[in-house]
Amino acid sequence: MSDLTSAPRRRSRFGLYAVPVAVLIAAVAWSGFWFFAASQVGVQADAWRAQEAKAGRVYDCGNRSVAGYPFRFEVRCTDPSVMLVSQTASPQMAFVARLAEILVVAQVYDPKRVIAEFKGPATIAERNAQPTLQVNWKLGRSSVVGLPAVPQRASLVFDDLAIDRIGGVAPIPVAHVNHIELHGRQVDGSAPDNPAIETVLQISGGTLQEVHPLLTQPFNADIHARLNGLKDFWPKPWPDRFREIQAAGGSVEIQQSRIEQGDVVSVAAGTLRLNAQGLIEGELQMTVAGLERVIPALGIDKMLEEGVPQATLDRVAPGVKSQDLKGLFGALDRAIPGLGKVIKQNANAGISAGINSLGTEASLEGKKARSFPLRFADGAVFLGPLKVGQIPPLF
Repeated sequence: MSDLTSAPRRRSRFGLYAVPVAVLIAAVAWSGFWFFAASQVGVQADAWRAQEAKAGRVYDCGNRSVAGYPFRFEVRCTDPSVMLVSQTASPQMAFVARLAEILVVAQVYDPKRVIAEFKGPATIAERNAQPTLQVNWKLGRSSVVGLPAVPQRASLVFDDLAIDRIGGVAPIPVAHVNHIELHGRQVDGSAPDNPAIETVLQISGGTLQEVHPLLTQPFNADIHARLNGLKDFWPKPWPDRFREIQAAGGSVEIQQSRIEQGDVVSVAAGTLRLNAQGLIEGELQMTVAGLERVIPALGIDKMLEEGVPQATLDRVAPGVKSQDLKGLFGALDRAIPGLGKVIKQNANAGISAGINSLGTEASLEGKKARSFPLRFADGAVFLGPLKVGQIPPLF
């Protein structure tokens, strides 16, 4: 008699363990990859530093660490510094910048995009000298896409940025910005050895103390420009960079610019260049709403005392010679105290009317405005025939 009952078949347990084992193997492999890649960070960084040092850019890091396991790399550098040595100055000049800390982050799945955060303060000094500038901020960060080859685009953002001149009894404010953003990208189709860069600069609540009295009051700016004449993207001292752009016949095309300061709003477009002496040349076509508020801040009183350009006087006071004004105001004040001041104020009004007559009537954002050229010649800034500023050489 046959055995009608058969023993139950034993189910294989391979399927139960296959998935956990595969996950474990993948985790071990991934961990091995991450730790190997992390160990190469220092090797690659040292190789890059050696290459940069040959070009006069010496980077250093007081203490370097790598973290971020398992899906990203976080490279933290404390007490970093960079020394930029000018290759064209004679004798060679070197500037040293020091930071408190830099944190660089890259995702494993997107290694060409690098994000960095900066911790201040930073100081800038000539080599073997005490720092002369200090830069501090509440939040500083940057983003670069396209590394390790030529960057495709980059951005730099700071909140509550302050620049002070140091070395004396107390810091002297140079500039302050509530918020600033700088974005740049390489123009598609531009030559690798002569790239064109599109940039956007946005400033909120900015002040500058050593440029012009107009800029000591808070202003907002939104400037779109195109930079031509670059040879590479490697960091270098600004004088060297400006000299390089000038030698290549480069320029800055202001495609769109809007600056707002209180009730004054201005927009501008045009092209600026550098001459062989490092001075700005070019012209911007401007439209300004609230021009009458700008005139007093341009220092018309001082211009009157030093002599008004004859072309301006011919417009607003035909027959009056500029060299006669200073003595005339002094004589009036001696005869009747205060009379010279009254005459100056009336002259200011006349010159304002003269400046208004230089341009054409326009409308800007629903406000009455004037359109006129702003001319740059050998670093001097001219509003029509009237010189309103002087920009020092950039190299």
